[in-house]
Amino acid sequence: MPNPLKALSRLEVEFRRGEVSLLVAGPGTGKSLLAINLALLGGIPVLYFSADSSAATQISRAAAIVTGDDVKDVKSALLGNDVSAYEKELGARWWVRLNFSARPTPDEMELDLLGFLEIYGTAPHLVCVDNLTNVDYGSAGDAESYTFGLESLCEYLLDMGRSTGAHVQGMHHTTGEHSDGTSPIPLSGVKGKVTRVPSLILTMHKEDGGMGGRILNVSPVKNREGFADPSGRTFASFRLNPRNLRLEELDGAEFDSII
Repeated sequence: MPNPLKALSRLEVEFRRGEVSLLVAGPGTGKSLLAINLALLGGIPVLYFSADSSAATQISRAAAIVTGDDVKDVKSALLGNDVSAYEKELGARWWVRLNFSARPTPDEMELDLLGFLEIYGTAPHLVCVDNLTNVDYGSAGDAESYTFGLESLCEYLLDMGRSTGAHVQGMHHTTGEHSDGTSPIPLSGVKGKVTRVPSLILTMHKEDGGMGGRILNVSPVKNREGFADPSGRTFASFRLNPRNLRLEELDGAEFDSII
């Protein structure tokens, strides 16, 4: 797929269709922000299952990223039921569709995929699942069944990718000792140890970027097709603009994008 994250490309990280990747980080680190930037800026058909973030949150983020407006101003406009300034910009991004079910089932996901194909005449090139633990894939009574369930879900997502030609990106959590998100997360820090199926696993940690900003560091800890450092200590860094939620290379350049 087109990859707007050039700092990751320099680490030989690419998002290949027909494969599964995991984006792993502690809560509040920014994995959903990274995913929505990728979804909006790649210029490709996207189906995004946003179980972890509400429609109000994602629409505010999307409008800020697309227009460059302050996300606080966007939220104020939405609260005032005045979305006219953003309807045209967001409506033009027809290729990005979001499902906001809090507990999507595999049947619901497949129905959305079929609907996407029926309406647009193409399957999505990118499917985002935010996040894996929100998917209703059966109950898990203990740690062993929890791990088995996650592994089965990853196999299901791989089959989805192979069947549709999509790259399927799942967001996932870390083990407890890495949940603060302030230091590099190794491959062993992936919750549930579901590392067998994905061809690419990226972990994320954050740094204070000053002036209310944040630096997001993305580590390729598993990469079948390129460089990987399982320790998580090799990473690409991006500055998160706190005003419009866009990501920038540390040299000041924004992601390559359609904007």
